[in-house]
Amino acid sequence: MEVKFYDFIEDSLIKFVVIVSRFHGKWVLCKHKERNTYEVPGGHREKNETVRQAARRELYEETGAVDYNLKSVGVYSVTGKTKVNETGEESFGMLYYAVIGRFNPELHNEIEKIIFMETLPDSPDSLTYPSIQPKLIEKVMAMGFVTTREEMFEHVRTNPDMEELKKDLFLE
Repeated sequence: MEVKFYDFIEDSLIKFVVIVSRFHGKWVLCKHKERNTYEVPGGHREKNETVRQAARRELYEETGAVDYNLKSVGVYSVTGKTKVNETGEESFGMLYYAVIGRFNPELHNEIEKIIFMETLPDSPDSLTYPSIQPKLIEKVMAMGFVTTREEMFEHVRTNPDMEELKKDLFLE
């Protein structure tokens, strides 16, 4: 299985979206009703849907997220046979990162449950796409989207525009 990242690709070629997500500093993973593994939220782009619309829809359908900050990370491709690509030809997706603030408590789709993890699973066998998803998560981290709690507190402590937040976090 080969995963590549691109700066740009023709929009019409993007068939999938994946949203690496965090909630209160924890990773958000989904468990599909028909699988025993966990996965990053994401899915297929529907006809006449923009890539961003697909990401928003999939994030809501798979996690129930209703309040979030969604950022585009970049285009990726996967070459090799997968559960959704029987030919093994290169297929393209858009990778997003979301910080979720609030969820709708009811899941109405194919997802059985969502879990929140401090660290990602040690065993790649616990992931639905073990040769793909870790590379997507690594890309999000390498681009600086994910910060540690300590980095966040240091940013708040040293940024003069964050006086109110300092009081809320008891940093003064």
